Amino acid sequence: MFLGTYTPRMDDKGRLILPAKYREELADGLVLTRGQERCIYVFSAEEFQNVHRQMRQAPLTSRQARDYIRVFLSGASDEVPDKQGRVTIPPGLRDYGGLDREVTVIGAGDRAEIWDTAAWNAYLEEKESEFSATDEEAIPGLF
Repeated sequence: MFLGTYTPRMDDKGRLILPAKYREELADGLVLTRGQERCIYVFSAEEFQNVHRQMRQAPLTSRQARDYIRVFLSGASDEVPDKQGRVTIPPGLRDYGGLDREVTVIGAGDRAEIWDTAAWNAYLEEKESEFSATDEEAIPGLF
């Protein structure tokens, strides 16, 4: 499970060092793809297979499902971290996420997310007050 918030810096070649807590799970490979809210999703190769299996259950007759799958998979890139735990984020994904040197990596359970730090801070500021006011209907049965 991916947890926590980290602030590695991306180098000039578009590489960032994965948080130490994530490296073992991602050592054999990972998939980067477009996430919602203009972040980059980071899945272990195994979890990405699970996500893909779920997508294959969507009916081909659903235009919304086809559109989502096209955008999601066309931006995907399978990567293997180097010996230092660095992973290269392809230019298209860096552009999509507005990523520069200052990035924030957050754990989101079954995946990690890579955000532009300013975008993450703005998102978190906006959503923290909503989080405090959340009632049981947001995630039924959680509390």
